[in-house]
Amino acid sequence: MSKETQGRKISLQRAEELKSHTAEYLAKRPHIVKGTDPDAIEKYETQKAKLLTLLNGSEADWNDWQWQMKHRIDGPELLSELLDLTEQEQTDIRSLGDMYRFAVTPYYLALIDPADRLDPIRALSVPTSPEMDDTGEADPMGEEFTNPAGIITRRYPDRLILNVTNACAMFCRHCQRRRRIGDTDVDVNKELLDESFEYIRNNPEIRDVLVTGGDALALTNEQLEYILQNLRSIPSVEVIRLGTRTPVTLPMRIDDAFCEMVEKYHPLYLNTHFNHPRELTPEAVAACAKLSKAGVPIGNQMVLLTGVNNDKYVVQCLNHELMKARVRPYYIFHAKAVKGTGHFGVSVDDGLEIMDHLRGRTSGMAIPTYIINAPGGLGKIPILPEYLVAKDEDTVTLKNWEGKLIEYPRG
Repeated sequence: MSKETQGRKISLQRAEELKSHTAEYLAKRPHIVKGTDPDAIEKYETQKAKLLTLLNGSEADWNDWQWQMKHRIDGPELLSELLDLTEQEQTDIRSLGDMYRFAVTPYYLALIDPADRLDPIRALSVPTSPEMDDTGEADPMGEEFTNPAGIITRRYPDRLILNVTNACAMFCRHCQRRRRIGDTDVDVNKELLDESFEYIRNNPEIRDVLVTGGDALALTNEQLEYILQNLRSIPSVEVIRLGTRTPVTLPMRIDDAFCEMVEKYHPLYLNTHFNHPRELTPEAVAACAKLSKAGVPIGNQMVLLTGVNNDKYVVQCLNHELMKARVRPYYIFHAKAVKGTGHFGVSVDDGLEIMDHLRGRTSGMAIPTYIINAPGGLGKIPILPEYLVAKDEDTVTLKNWEGKLIEYPRG
């Protein structure tokens, strides 16, 4: 046998071995519902038609982000027209509304499959009785102790956060800042904004500012532009980031006027928050395409949540769908111990299993960093499976994605 023939034989054997690593995911993938699946789109259109009738709206209204915000559903009465709620569930929603604000855009509500009580979109958006368990902390990140001026949260040497509003298109049931949401939308006043800008000017080590809330894109373009103009006027600010879930819960917010405005303030990045492949609908994908065409790189920050995405194949599918939509999987956050969210908790071992599965079975660009936020505002800690198994004087023992052990010189 020639060297070339032998090489081809070995290559084909290895290709079959590699192919075997895809078999289980390929078998699972057809059963993971995606937002672009024809059946999901059909159910969405049915629910959309019901909502437009109930809200006396038109197609033009539906595509108007401010109409969507104005018509957020915030009680069980209209919700029960779309979902089969028991009397107890309606009572729980009313009671929980007094504890933690509930509101969801018509668009996002229409994504819920009414026949599936375990629907992940429902789990993310509709209050349930486990939220009454007050185990955990109201402020596990210690944000109240990292506020040196205005509306700033500062936890790192060269960057900080501006919390510009408490408003969101939809109030996620796992929200880490639910303590600050209140009962009504409140945008930060100009005095506090200006105090924050002055702090950044006086601290030139700050080169990166994240504008968030709430949701930064709950502000109007005019309000946002005031913030972006002021940040761009500070010489030390190199990068501006927007934190927003609107591409997921209110994709019509990413309109032409918004894209034209943000193009003036590059380099500008956007971090969003897709948690499940169902959320990547045609509308959401189109919103991401608009952002990309406007030169805005998009990163995704998934939160690992029981009943939503605590499954390695769901996460793999989500990351593939994100890459197709031009969104880079950036972080997987371990859920924080926030009061009323304990039912979403996932073990660190489960998170590590997901990360171990992704490595080698998908491209590096589709593998986010698994993060635990240290309590008390001490920062993000990356968590990795053990790939460095042992060290001695001359070599290290490494484990690859298949579990094979390799000895490698220390250098």
